[in-house]
Amino acid sequence: MQLQERGIALYIILSIITCGIFGIYWYYCIASDLYNNRHNIPTTPVLTIVLYIVTGGIYGIFVYYKWGQAMTALCREHSIPDEDRAILYVILALFGFSIINMALIQNDLNQLARIG
Repeated sequence: MQLQERGIALYIILSIITCGIFGIYWYYCIASDLYNNRHNIPTTPVLTIVLYIVTGGIYGIFVYYKWGQAMTALCREHSIPDEDRAILYVILALFGFSIINMALIQNDLNQLARIG
């Protein structure tokens, strides 16, 4: 498993400064990390972004649910205590807080990257 540790605060700031454009790149990075680790991710990273844009974000709600399941599986595989946050990710996405989802997921990916 090859994961890159990313600075969450920096990525949030860059996403805000670029009015979300950097957020699309960050979304792609997370999608790539999870897709490359083969954890029941339904589409490729590029297709995930395309479907997210075409559906006006509706597909993103489904993706956050799948990412929550994938993160739970990855953390359990590496003995990292983690609760299933799939429903939390859906609720945050519904209320427009997707950047919090990305920060939470990135935090877990950073922990996994540290343990190698």
